[in-house]
Amino acid sequence: MDIKFEDKKLGKLASNPSKCKKKLGEKRGTTFLKRLVDLRLADTLEDARDLPGRFHELTTNRKGQWACDLDYPYRLIFTPQERPIPTNEDGQYIWSEILGIEIIEIIDYH
Repeated sequence: MDIKFEDKKLGKLASNPSKCKKKLGEKRGTTFLKRLVDLRLADTLEDARDLPGRFHELTTNRKGQWACDLDYPYRLIFTPQERPIPTNEDGQYIWSEILGIEIIEIIDYH
């Protein structure tokens, strides 16, 4: 899957593992890098659905965004690159048609 970064700082961390772990901490940095590897190896977002990290759609004010777990309570937040986001006739997102994502942030939104 294609991965882009809205936050250029996160993009730089993603390409420098030692700096990533120093900035985010060993556990969060390692998990962040692992999630990126998993996403890059997936052909579609559907392929990531059952991977470690509990990939899931967000709701309410974050509708149209997805998250996966890093270290509690932090999440990796991203959106599909497809515009508009593919939906079925019931308005549900079609994960298998999402071929790229844009990483937005790492945050504790709880």
